[in-house]
Amino acid sequence: MLRGRWRSTGSALLRVIIVWAVSTLTMLALAGILPDFRLQAGAGGDRDSITQIGLTAALGAGAFGLLSALVWPVLVRALLLVPALVLGLLVFFLNGSLLLLALSLIPAGRGEADPETAVVVAAVMSAVASATSTALAVRDDEAYRRRLYRLADRRRRRQHREGMPGAAERAPALVFLQLDGVGYEVLRRAAGSGLMPTVAEWLDHSHRITSWRTDWSSQTGASQLGILHGSNFDVPAFRWYEKDTGEVVVCNRPTSAAELQRRAVERTGDGGLLTLDGASRGNLFSGGAGQLALVLSVSARRGRDNRSRAGYFAYFSDPANAVRTALSFVAEVAREITQSVRGRVRGLRPRVGRGGLYPLIRAFATVVERDVVVAAVIGDMLAGRAAVYADLVAYDEVAHHSGPRSRDTEQVLARLDRSLALIARVAEHAPREYRIVLLSDHGQSPGETFLARYGLTLKDLVRAGCGLPVSRRAGRTHSGAEARAAVRAALHRPVEETGDEVRPGPGPDPVVLASGNLGLISFPNLAGRASKERIDRAHPALLATLANHPGVGFLLVDGIVLAANGAEARLDEPGAVEELLARFGPGAAQAVRRTDTFPHVADVMVNSAYDPETGEVHAFEEQIGSHGGLGGEQGHPFLMWPVELSEPVYRPDGELVGAEAVHGVLRRWLTEADGPQVPVPPAVSATPVAKTPPAR
Repeated sequence: MLRGRWRSTGSALLRVIIVWAVSTLTMLALAGILPDFRLQAGAGGDRDSITQIGLTAALGAGAFGLLSALVWPVLVRALLLVPALVLGLLVFFLNGSLLLLALSLIPAGRGEADPETAVVVAAVMSAVASATSTALAVRDDEAYRRRLYRLADRRRRRQHREGMPGAAERAPALVFLQLDGVGYEVLRRAAGSGLMPTVAEWLDHSHRITSWRTDWSSQTGASQLGILHGSNFDVPAFRWYEKDTGEVVVCNRPTSAAELQRRAVERTGDGGLLTLDGASRGNLFSGGAGQLALVLSVSARRGRDNRSRAGYFAYFSDPANAVRTALSFVAEVAREITQSVRGRVRGLRPRVGRGGLYPLIRAFATVVERDVVVAAVIGDMLAGRAAVYADLVAYDEVAHHSGPRSRDTEQVLARLDRSLALIARVAEHAPREYRIVLLSDHGQSPGETFLARYGLTLKDLVRAGCGLPVSRRAGRTHSGAEARAAVRAALHRPVEETGDEVRPGPGPDPVVLASGNLGLISFPNLAGRASKERIDRAHPALLATLANHPGVGFLLVDGIVLAANGAEARLDEPGAVEELLARFGPGAAQAVRRTDTFPHVADVMVNSAYDPETGEVHAFEEQIGSHGGLGGEQGHPFLMWPVELSEPVYRPDGELVGAEAVHGVLRRWLTEADGPQVPVPPAVSATPVAKTPPAR
């Protein structure tokens, strides 16, 4: 045992020396390249020998490395109240300041650099040191394993002191990883083509997969609320107007997310899926977890106790992490700009605007949020937590603007697969057994936007049908993706919408909101839920204008479904609605019936047209990959589970329908981990049979 410790100490010391040597060489090279950076005494640069210059570089590199290890975590902790994204952007400045401090410690004033040059030197040195350390860890797999075992053993000893059971006595734990927006077919195709080798290996050896069907509101707010808290009742869309308060509820607004979570807990009488030693990472809702990081429903809280940003400190306290993520952030911005320009030059269609702040938002989703969430999950596993639920939003954000099957999204899927491989590798060294469940909250359906296809927005069409003036210049409905809200929360600017999209003004004008290819129309001056007759009296041409428009698939108005050419069916007429909505797939009528019971369903619910042959829909937002309504792959996410767990659906002809049903399955799996499993029937087919379950 003593021999092993000496070997471990010697190996660690050797790695430190190698990293120090590489950093010294890097500093020497930069001193020779950059005119405002010197490592010699005197202005002339001719007083020191090569040996003295090398020694100066070694002292500078050593001082910089030591300050990075000791001072950097203190700086990050002190700046924890600074908006997280701002902290990320300050990485270069802080690192440059540490380098200037390190150079000032060199005797005889041999180290000197301009502030701008110091930023460049510090960034390059941190990147080189990080790359060297990573390369050494990869080449020395045994050292990597020993480090993980050492961390795990430290936690086991602490748990033993606290009277907690050891690994042998602890039941297997579960990690739920949500790949936001990745549909069932997209995942199967990516695994089969070699794009996601980790997922492919799991499917071949350790996991099974099935599709499940979302509710009518096929978006993260409704799905994740149902999955984590067991109820998404009265969540008709991504955003909707509530007449009783006169406000617009938006799922990715922190105050709205907190209220939706409160309502779900009140309805179910349960704190959520993660109440027992759970962790929630990167989600809209907490799930009742005690450990929170980047959770939107608590992101409006301020102060040092704001646990929603705790993950930022845990990650950025390592300067190598900070610099690596910052450099990757810049590279991702450049990649997005290049891909956008290439698409414009080639005339790719469909296309939406990708300028403004979007490159920064995409980089935040695909780099910053991914890195911080993955690091938090790894920390949770090494801490031995019983249940972890994490959301990775990278694919969803890129697919909205590039399309769900574009080359851009393929690159994102490949990088996500590498994150899954890292998590799986760490799980092998965790202090307890971990079973990894992979799932998504919805898919995405491609298609040209409603505005691009028809030259007007849904709001313009509604105003025209109501006989109200329409602006000559068509407005745009901005995307409401989760990543955009995460960025605003990180900047301490949690409210995304302004003006009428927060609290519509008084008057007869209808409130028109969009949720992907689902539109909602409310009339503030009509008390309660407006019937078809009341709407016809107030606006005689509106419903016919909407129902007969080629971009509209169907309407829901107070228990009645309307379609083109006067087609009409009441929800309480058996078979009639199923026939009218057949093109939208099995279960469409069931989903519409359920939404019709919601207290805050809009006066008019508008689902866009859907082409079953191409799978295309027309989003009422600026998205060429969209979700939110019925039609295509957006309503078919996946659930992938280890073979040790029971089947999600026992009936061979069964299908998992609704986020609340998924919650029931995940809760059952958590229960199974605490005790012996009950016998389960033979496995059902990985591809669910397309049958319509009985109405709930």
